[in-house]
Amino acid sequence: MNMQKRDVSAPDKYDLFIQKIDQFQSLVEKKKELQDTIAQIQNEYDEKIRPIENELAVVIKKLDQNLSKLESATEATTAKGGYTKYGRGQLGTAIKELLRSNPDREFKPKDIADALNTKGTAVSLWFNKYGIADSEIDRIPAGKGGKRFVYKIK
Repeated sequence: MNMQKRDVSAPDKYDLFIQKIDQFQSLVEKKKELQDTIAQIQNEYDEKIRPIENELAVVIKKLDQNLSKLESATEATTAKGGYTKYGRGQLGTAIKELLRSNPDREFKPKDIADALNTKGTAVSLWFNKYGIADSEIDRIPAGKGGKRFVYKIK
């Protein structure tokens, strides 16, 4: 058997293979380190966020309870008196829409209240507080002494 003389210091195919395996093993170790770091950060995150999530759940539960109480109170008011309650600004918008839909007609506050299914006092109060300054609504004196008014859209 003839063996050729080679340079023993030069890496052969086996040495190159082992070098590649070493690189692969170092990458696998780096991957494991990163996964451990991610798991640790996720655990810390969970520990910090869990109490806040629990507190949020309690607040949402209280909001739901209060909302159901408010909804049942509104339904009871509507069922009891049969009147619709308007929020701030909504009554004025509803009154103006009614007047615009009937531009040729003059309305008493009671007629407006009946049409909107609300109380006449609420309509009168709105006219006395906001309707006086409204440039879209004509306030026409009616009745004895000019103390009563009818309303029409301009």
